[in-house]
Amino acid sequence: MTAITNTGPHTGAPALDLAADFPILARPVHGRRLAYLDNGATTQKPAAVIDAESRYYRESNANIHRGVHWLSQHATELYDGARATVQQFINAAHVDEIVFTRGTTESINLVAQSWGRAELRAGDEILITTMEHHSNIVPWQLLCEQTGAILKVAPVNDEGELDLTAFDALLNDNTQLVAITHMSNALGSINPVAALTARAHAAGAVVLVDGAQAVAHQAVDVQAIGCDFYAFSGHKLYGPTGIGVLYGRRRALKSMPPWQGGGDMISTVSFERSTYAEPPQRFEAGTPNIAGAIALAAAIDYVSAVGLERIAAHEHALLDYATAAVSAIAGVRLIGTAREKAGILSFLVDGIHPHDLGTILDAEGVAIRAGHHCAMPLMTRYGIPGTARASLALYNTRADIDALVAAIDKAQGLFGTRKQG
Repeated sequence: MTAITNTGPHTGAPALDLAADFPILARPVHGRRLAYLDNGATTQKPAAVIDAESRYYRESNANIHRGVHWLSQHATELYDGARATVQQFINAAHVDEIVFTRGTTESINLVAQSWGRAELRAGDEILITTMEHHSNIVPWQLLCEQTGAILKVAPVNDEGELDLTAFDALLNDNTQLVAITHMSNALGSINPVAALTARAHAAGAVVLVDGAQAVAHQAVDVQAIGCDFYAFSGHKLYGPTGIGVLYGRRRALKSMPPWQGGGDMISTVSFERSTYAEPPQRFEAGTPNIAGAIALAAAIDYVSAVGLERIAAHEHALLDYATAAVSAIAGVRLIGTAREKAGILSFLVDGIHPHDLGTILDAEGVAIRAGHHCAMPLMTRYGIPGTARASLALYNTRADIDALVAAIDKAQGLFGTRKQG
């Protein structure tokens, strides 16, 4: 692991110098130094994670929970150890509260199709917010079609903050589930999920938190939050794609029927009936992503070694620097200026479509996201088709932000939209 320096950008916070740990960041793009600012879509992987996945296939590959031979038992130990690593990382009370999935999307769909179909009836209400990712909207729409439940949506204000008064007004005796993002992928807004969970529980509702964006930027303690379910993806936490986590309170998981059938999720099988394993195996039918779980544990170890407090301080200082630098460009409008936010800078440049801007920036070696960010209802709320989004990670530096600003200036020059500040 490379250096952690004493002073950071803009605020004097501890700065991180970790780019050398991430092999892909040394790769030029279009002959330019890569400034990778699309971390909200997926993060790059440190060598420690790449090596952990490769090492599993070179040294430990076998199926788990089924074999009596050494390799199978060894692979099982690594897989079960990865589950314990996740438990400790989010401070779950029990290791069996950690279910491995393909990612946040599958975790939310699991809750919808297992807990939701078993518990919801016609007229029951599900409460979400305007800032949700599609993966925390569409599964509930499908569930409402299946059960007759009703989807309610709490609005956000112009700054991108949840309207807490409206949220409270929508909570009622019919609210059975509240599903909220911890951190908006399109705005960076951070919701007060512990307080919202307490309000929802007081109304008798179960709470699911979409933590896909939050886990890479701040410490997550599911017991302190108090939620019933918490979902996140490995690939947004410097881990591999195709692996994710559903945390569920033990009593909630025990009450839920399986949502997929197959090997390893059963207790007994006959042609007359089958009985099912206890959680989490009940929800992990078939051969799981063993290598992905092990590599996710390596990513968690890497992040933990750096320190989430240090990561948060570095990224907040960098976000302050980026916000000041980009907002100082004449003709730029920021979308999402919540008081509590992290890691995301969404903006529009007058006279340049976000997709065109993204293409020009790419030619300069600057990778951003352009579009609706799987948050079309939120874009509709602002009356825009999409935004340009720069999203930060622990390996980003002021040099990346400076490259972004220079590339925006070049785009304005090419489109003839450059204005005097």
